[in-house]
Parts: sequence; C-alpha cells; structure tokens
Amino acid sequence: MNTKEIIEQTDHYYLPVFGRNQIALDHGEGVHLYDADGKEYTDFLAGIAVNALGYNYKPLVDAVSAQAGKLLHCSNLFYTEIQAKAAKELCEAAQFDRVFFCNSGAEANEGAIKLARKYGVKKSPKKFKIITALDSFHGRTMETLTATGQEHYHEGLNPLPEGFVYVPFGDVKALEAAMDDEVCGVLLEPIQGEGGVHVPPAGYLEKAKELCQKHDALLMFDEIQTGVCRTGFWFAWMYSGVKPDVMTTAKAIGGGFPMGAFLVTERLAHVFAPGDHGSTFGGNALSCAACYTAISEMKKLHLDEQVAKTGEYFKAGLKGLQAKYPDKITDVRGMGLILGAELSKPGASLVKGCLEKGLIINCTAGNVLRFVPPLIITEQDIDKLLQGLDELLADF
Repeated sequence: MNTKEIIEQTDHYYLPVFGRNQIALDHGEGVHLYDADGKEYTDFLAGIAVNALGYNYKPLVDAVSAQAGKLLHCSNLFYTEIQAKAAKELCEAAQFDRVFFCNSGAEANEGAIKLARKYGVKKSPKKFKIITALDSFHGRTMETLTATGQEHYHEGLNPLPEGFVYVPFGDVKALEAAMDDEVCGVLLEPIQGEGGVHVPPAGYLEKAKELCQKHDALLMFDEIQTGVCRTGFWFAWMYSGVKPDVMTTAKAIGGGFPMGAFLVTERLAHVFAPGDHGSTFGGNALSCAACYTAISEMKKLHLDEQVAKTGEYFKAGLKGLQAKYPDKITDVRGMGLILGAELSKPGASLVKGCLEKGLIINCTAGNVLRFVPPLIITEQDIDKLLQGLDELLADF
C-alpha cells in the first residue's frame, strides 16, 4: 500500500479521535524513522517518550522474537520465569519492593488510585479524597481522566467520579490548604509532561511528602513519562531524593512494547488482598521479555548517565536559540531528555516545518515544543534539530 491508500483505509475504519500527520511510517532504525515513500526522519518524539532504545534495537528484537516463539501469554493463574526476572529487574532499578504489571500508564494510575482508596477507607470511611495538580495528565480512562487537572478533558463526560481535588502545581500553600485527614493520596508528576514540561520549585516535593506523612496519606508519583532514565536519573524522584509511597510507570519500560506498572514499598504490599486487583494481560510473558531486556540493556549502557550529559548539551542548545530569539522563545525548561521550549505563540507551524525538514517534534499545551527523543540520541542529531529550528524561527 502507498501512503494515500494507507491513510484512506485507516480513516475509513478507525475512529477519528487522533489529529494525525499525513505521513504513514513504515520502519525505523536507531533514532531514524522512514515513511512509506522512503523519506527519513530524525525522531525527537520517540512515540511520545516510549522508544527509549530507538528502533530495531537488536537485543530487544531478539528477546521479543524468542519469547514469541516460546510463550506469549498464560494468565496470572500461573508463574513464569520471565515475569519473575522482569519484576526483579524493575524493582531494583526503581528501588521499590513490589510491583504490579499492567498494560498501560492509565491502568497503572488506576491501580495506584485504587490502592490509595483501599488504604484510606480501611482507616476511615471518609478517607477517600485524592489531590492532583492543575495541568497534570494521568490518562484517558474515566478515573484517570478525572484525576487529570485539565478541564477540557472533562467536557461532555459528566458525571465524573467523585473525590478528586485540584491544586496549582508547585504551590505549597495551596497543597497545604487542601490537605486534611480525609485525603488518602496525593498524585503528582515529578515533572509535568503533557501539561507543558513543568519542573516544580525546590522543596515542593519534600513538602508534599511531609504533608502526606502528617495526614497519613500516600504520596504517589506518576512517572509514566519521566521514568526509566528519561531525566538523567533512573526515575525522576531520585533527583529530589523524595521517594514516594507508590510510583507508576509505563511508556519506556517495555522499550516500545505496551506495558505499565505500579510499584509500592513493602509496607503497602498487602493493602490489596488476593482478588482485590488483577489483569488478564498484565505481566504477560511477551511484555515481560521486553521489559526485562529493555531495562537490562539500559543498565549496560549506563543510559541514565548518558542522558544527563546529552540532556545538558541539548538544553544549552535550546537556551542558545532562546538568546537569539528572545521574543519567540520565552522559556526553556526540563531535565535530561524531557525538555520544553515555551513559545510566544502557538507552535503548530514549527512542528509542520520540522516535519518537512525530516525532524519529528511535538507541541503540547498549545505553545510548548516538547522534546522526548530516544535516549540514544547523539549530539550530532541534536545539532541537526537545532539548525532546523534556527532556520524556522527566523521566519516564525
């Protein structure tokens, strides 16, 4: 099929819920993608922070292929060696004691919310409130959509699940005012991604933990976008040293294969009794093979250290563009390889211009260019993007 045929057939059968680029991708290699017409693109989106090891990474391809020929799925009524290995590998990397595997970030956040509610109601029937931040994003199921602190995602979906309270991100006084003994959990992104790449001010996460401890609530970090070396740390909680009680993760943990998880400390290991939570496909053998291999390979590559260095280089380059175009780029922020460049006006034209130059980027929150490339991106690749942005900004 050619590009035109692929687009027409997809649009005929698929629900029109995505604003797609008129490009049909065919395959990838390293940090490059190729469309059905053979055009090459350097990828600074990574499937929205998913393809940490890039494309066609041989150890990952080999592991998934081998597992596919052995056992795809058997349900969690049985044990498998590969699930045991994946659980150990992820828990050790994240510095947590227990894990539950699911299939997506939204499922992971659903599990965390459910666990917090179970934890709270065991202490008091009224202890069920969950605090989240404005401009957050936690998923598209009804519960996680309600947890998301952006009203436009809620439109037309009432009645929404009850018990969620929203506070401005990074505002200690607002969080303190919202906290009481009816709060069972506080769910935060340690760096907001979809909301515009917002890094909280120093001391905010520490205060959040202190307030949770004071009111016997669970501190939960949504690390779906920030986790797995993305920030230059294995998980973003490590940059502040504020370890949450519950952490959710997804996206990069399967190296491109669909997978999610939530992790807890040992004291929460038995909040759920057998039968309280489950998943048919969660922790299936194929996804666990992807998870185990992806994390093992990232450890071998010391990808956290590599990302810290590459991220500094990238951020400095973006700040150089800000200095050159101060009326067009108003802020550069982020950490490691989750970076944002805030623009003085909507950035859709820059995304389109980059595509024409063979560069894949993303614009979130209307005017924030978000860069979440494969973690194996090089300084040479970054230079290519910076040059392309420089040329486009001149006429922006």
